Amino acid sequence: MFPGQGSQYAGMGKELAESFPAAREIFEEADRVLGFSISQLCFSGPEEALKLTENTQPALLTASVAAYHVLEQKGVRPDYVAGHSLGEYSALVAAGALKFADALRLVRKRGQYMQEAVPPGEGAMAAILGMRPGQVAEICRKAADGKVMPANLNSPEQTVISGHSAAVKSAVEQASAAGAKRAVVLPVSAPFHSELMRPAQERLQEDLRAIEFSSLKIPLVTNVDAGVITSGAEAREALIRQVTLPVRWEESIRELIEQGTTTFVEVGPGRVLSGLLRQIDRSVHSLNVEDAKSLQAALDRLAQIRGEETEVEAS
Repeated sequence: MFPGQGSQYAGMGKELAESFPAAREIFEEADRVLGFSISQLCFSGPEEALKLTENTQPALLTASVAAYHVLEQKGVRPDYVAGHSLGEYSALVAAGALKFADALRLVRKRGQYMQEAVPPGEGAMAAILGMRPGQVAEICRKAADGKVMPANLNSPEQTVISGHSAAVKSAVEQASAAGAKRAVVLPVSAPFHSELMRPAQERLQEDLRAIEFSSLKIPLVTNVDAGVITSGAEAREALIRQVTLPVRWEESIRELIEQGTTTFVEVGPGRVLSGLLRQIDRSVHSLNVEDAKSLQAALDRLAQIRGEETEVEAS
């Protein structure tokens, strides 16, 4: 699992880059491709610059791919990949469908297009906690006639909504009145995964269609359909559609479990996806890799899980 925006922090990837050549090479390549030191931004900030979505997106991609390359070097290879929003680009790099350099250029432009699609203050996002997704969708329908919509269907207990600022505020008030455990506007720079992102989608699709996508070496479960894909053409279309459509994360996780997945590894900064996984299904294993300590813990736990599975098969 590869995280998306909301997982970034100054210092991300620094320890892995200092400890493992495989991670350091990824950061060095990113600096060359982008023409500025994204590594310095990841390692030291400043936070204000890191929070700009045109910087956040390549920074998270770089940190996540660096962590994945270290895992890969350690002999860990997934049966499936998935990424939350921006994380889908990291997943496609891991699956061999996208070259890292191409992905970097794409997400840099993606961030710029998203930032420019809506004037500051006109769009917003909010997290609704403790309310079923269907209830949140109904509140969005009543709030402002299509001007706010579910954007991240994260878990049975968490839905993020996106749209016009006034409509989002109205939906937050209605959700609070209807018994939501918590409803809060998020500190984001654009209303991602909403119709307000249509201008960004139209610009990005031209760039996506100009990039070569290869067949996936590892199957991916897409955000937009929560289904398994293996072709580059499907991957490209999924990335185009996800700009304005919801991230169906809970359904994606349930699809992976249906496919037989019992161990999930969050690869990249933060543990947001691990927290969502616990809300969706506590019977599966949840690990994360973002620094040297979590890497070693994940490798130890994976070895333990394999040992337990071998014992079960032998019996």
